[in-house]
Amino acid sequence: MITRNELMSQSPDFEPLMDSHEAADALQIHFKTLERKARKGEVPATRNGKAWVFRLSLLNTWLNAQMMANLGERAVEVDEG
Repeated sequence: MITRNELMSQSPDFEPLMDSHEAADALQIHFKTLERKARKGEVPATRNGKAWVFRLSLLNTWLNAQMMANLGERAVEVDEG
């Protein structure tokens, strides 16, 4: 079996996949919350057999978009208030 480090050394352009626990740790949320969001299509993810897998770069892009959307909502609230 190829280890993650071996894979990275063979192909530096390949970003390893993370399981639900690793991705949830990175986002600082519970893994079940992340899996629920994945099932609903709310976060970028795919199934690998029965397991959900994630790429950190896609989660980072998703999180940035969520933060920008929240900032936009707050700006509207301030303008209306």
